[in-house]
Amino acid sequence: MNIRVVSAITVLCLVWGSLWGLIKFSLHIFPPFQFISVRLIIAALTLLIVQRLLNRSILPEKGDWGKLLISSLMLCVGFYATQTFAMQFVDSGLSAVLVFTMPIFIGVLAHYILKERLNAQKLVGLFFGVLGLVSILWTQLHDIHMNVTLLGELGLIFVGFMWAATTIYIKKNFASYDKVKLTIWQMLIGGIIILFGALLVEPIDLHIWVNPFNDSILFYVSIIGTGAAFALWNWIVTQVDTFVASISIMSIPILSLFFGYVFWDEPLTLNIMIGAVFICIGIILSSFKLKTKQKVQTISLDHQH
Repeated sequence: MNIRVVSAITVLCLVWGSLWGLIKFSLHIFPPFQFISVRLIIAALTLLIVQRLLNRSILPEKGDWGKLLISSLMLCVGFYATQTFAMQFVDSGLSAVLVFTMPIFIGVLAHYILKERLNAQKLVGLFFGVLGLVSILWTQLHDIHMNVTLLGELGLIFVGFMWAATTIYIKKNFASYDKVKLTIWQMLIGGIIILFGALLVEPIDLHIWVNPFNDSILFYVSIIGTGAAFALWNWIVTQVDTFVASISIMSIPILSLFFGYVFWDEPLTLNIMIGAVFICIGIILSSFKLKTKQKVQTISLDHQH
């Protein structure tokens, strides 16, 4: 692995690791669904410009629109919109850890839908993932009662599941599709749908949107954290083995916890640290055989923040 690739992976992990705190901060500024819709639309337009500069096809074929709509709803509503809502009640670092349970769900879904064997190694990974979730949720489970924090945590676990389900759907229907073009239309369609819904339920405050500081955060999250970071990830997976690339960014949940603790004063309790370690072990074990088997996780990571 040459220095350019190592540098690219380092930059990507730092950008995506720090992004969760900025998103959490943004939710104190912008109405959540207006924020996520505008973020998705800006990111889509950024990628569209990149696609155009590379002189690649932009418009989907006539028969692709139905499948694009389904995948867009799964990704943008099931993943991005639900994540944005749930993060209002959960710290940014912990949010990243819970969402990154996705590769563990992948193993189970791929076993039943793609007929990819759920072997002993993946079962052990699933076991560690469950242990990690139990550790993180222990204080709520020990004296269980429904509150917004627990609701948010369960919502983020559901987001990880939806990320996995979207991955499986893409694997079945878009295996050979241009992933940049796919992401452009997923984000653009989903962003427009969420925007229409947001305008119905959230008041519009123009002072929020014309504030230079607020806009700088929005454009960083959208252009750098979503559009440019995705393009960088797309380049990385063309340069190195996809397994190496996938495992290399598993530091993101840990970095998110670190940034949340240092910059956003988020608590880092023992049960969260133990849970994060167990989940990372589970992810690595669940993903390890992807080096020699079908690379389901590759497509899923293409759609991260």
